[in-house]
Parts: sequence; structure tokens; C-alpha cells
Amino acid sequence: QVQLVESGGGLVQPGGSLRLSCAAERVIFSTNTMGWYRQAPGKGLEWVSSIHSGGGRKYYADSVKGRFTISRDNDKDTLYLQMNSLKSEDTGVYYCAKVAGNGYRYPEVWGQGTLVSISS
Repeated sequence: QVQLVESGGGLVQPGGSLRLSCAAERVIFSTNTMGWYRQAPGKGLEWVSSIHSGGGRKYYADSVKGRFTISRDNDKDTLYLQMNSLKSEDTGVYYCAKVAGNGYRYPEVWGQGTLVSISS
């Protein structure tokens, strides 16, 4: 079974920051586009950001552009999401995933998620 383990979630006030991490199996990480997704309470899965295998190309949803930064460490098989200027609407369970095919939007395999709560 493919392993993707997210961490770093928590409760922060609006305007705060969090850094999410995702430890992945090398077999699915090193040569694949990886992404972050989230699911707000009562809503469907939403794509947040993706990064190509080499780290050179990054994509962001409009809702997080300028506030979130995706990165990866291919030596450590770890994906990151730095989240700044957090808003209440960023609340949700965040998942990292191997992106399907040659695109950058759709997840193929994902982890168990980490909960991010933004509240004062």
C-alpha cells in the first residue's frame, strides 16, 4: 500500500501561518508531480497546489495564490506546503497526493490528511 503521511496541521488564528509536510514513499515521489488538496467541512475535495517532479513548475489555486508556497525535497521524499496569511476559509483537512497522469489537478493516490483549523 502506498504511503503518504501528512503532518503539521493544527489550530491557528486568522493571519497566522502553518507548514504542512508529507512524507512519501520514494517509489511514488521522486518522479511524479505531487499536490496538495483540501476538504472543507461539508464540501468536496479541492485542489490547492501542485509541483512537478523536479520542483521547477508550481501551480496554485487562485484562492491561495500569493499566500501558500509548495516545495519538495527529493532527497528526503518530502512535500511541503507553507501557508501564510491564513483565513477561516482555509479550514479543512489537507491531503497530499500523487497527481494523476501528466496533468497537475487530479489526485491519484493520497494520504490520511491533516486537519487545519483557522479560528480566533
